[in-house]
Amino acid sequence: MRDRFKRSVERLVPTEARLSDLFWPFSREPERKAPAARRRPAGSSTLTEVVGFGSNPGGLRMFEHIPDGLPAGRPLVLVLHGCQQNAESYDRAAGWASLAEERGFAVVYAQQREANNPGLCFTWFRPSEVTRDRGELMSIRQMLAHTAERAASDPERTFITGLSAGGAMTAAMLANYPEVFAGGAIIAGLPFGAARDATRAFDAMADAPDRTADEWSDLVRTVSPSIARKPAISIWHGTADETVALSNGYALVEQWRDLYRLPKEAFVEKRMKGRRTRIWPDKDGKPLVTLHEIDGMGHGTPVARGEGGGYATSAEPFMLEAGFSSTLDIAKEWGLSRKWKR
Repeated sequence: MRDRFKRSVERLVPTEARLSDLFWPFSREPERKAPAARRRPAGSSTLTEVVGFGSNPGGLRMFEHIPDGLPAGRPLVLVLHGCQQNAESYDRAAGWASLAEERGFAVVYAQQREANNPGLCFTWFRPSEVTRDRGELMSIRQMLAHTAERAASDPERTFITGLSAGGAMTAAMLANYPEVFAGGAIIAGLPFGAARDATRAFDAMADAPDRTADEWSDLVRTVSPSIARKPAISIWHGTADETVALSNGYALVEQWRDLYRLPKEAFVEKRMKGRRTRIWPDKDGKPLVTLHEIDGMGHGTPVARGEGGGYATSAEPFMLEAGFSSTLDIAKEWGLSRKWKR
């Protein structure tokens, strides 16, 4: 299984890159000390690059979209792309910026640098990068704070989503900063603490480590002993994913279900065309953990071509036509379903 898995990963990276390059950050660019500046990248993207947003210990790039005339107190969404992607390519197919224009919220994207990782993967497994207020995790937190201040966002309506390595980094952000988020959507990702080095990262991707629910949730309790706020966790995974095994989606459920003390069998099941959804609510009926299994889908984010916010405008790597837009469904879960009046 592992040899077949490695061959599938090798197809995702340049032939001159070593297999470990997909994950391991070999170098860091010097920290930028210039004051905050913004520039529109080449092309028609609605994302604007931001520099000087903080100390940036992880050496990442930042992009944002704040609709013109956005009033104070609106939501904020943080998006983390997957390997072999960047902020612009992910947004073209996921449509978060266009949805923000329609529904009135701000969007911030973190983007990996080739100098850190030739495969443009976030370093979701290395402890120094996923410890609170350190490394890439701290850089992402600084981006979020920067945009939240500029947009005067509602601190009670901050959300995060990510794909693959970005999904695993989403899990790390939720584990380390649960007080920051109202909800998170992890797409084809891995649980927090699934690996601590590159070798074990590949093993975990091929099949989630064999741990009890309590062992999974203890990994979060260790970094966040007191969780006053419980972000709603939404997990999306294809049943035919050969890059990050579906067992990781199940492990994510166990990690957060056990953390929130939700009984394993106390779920509501729904069937829609092409997918199975299970929801674990709290005692008041609020969904706290949701698992979406997409029938026959491989590794990627489920998207739909179309016009308007939340639809794909072009074909992009690992953005898979699924007959529905996960962006629109995630936004609905987060209550971002109404158009705003300018």
